[in-house]
Amino acid sequence: MTIEIHRPELEALLMERMKTGAFQNVEDVILQALETAPVPAPAQELPLERPLHAAAQIILDSMKDIPPEIMATMPTDGASQHDHYIYGWPKREA
Repeated sequence: MTIEIHRPELEALLMERMKTGAFQNVEDVILQALETAPVPAPAQELPLERPLHAAAQIILDSMKDIPPEIMATMPTDGASQHDHYIYGWPKREA
């Protein structure tokens, strides 16, 4: 295994620990450091500004301000023909 150390002070510390005879090589020093490293506490969840809603409810809430005359022009086959409306592909046979 090859380990490249780009910090001279860290490399010097590792070499000093190896000279004490407590470790055979750099890998042993690193493994011992990993075994004794503190485990970080789990991140706290951020409080939400509003309760969670189902995706459909979020969409319905955002569409409630659309005027009825605009809603009347919306396609009724939007789900089954989404490629047509999004990408302009020919409509598929239903």
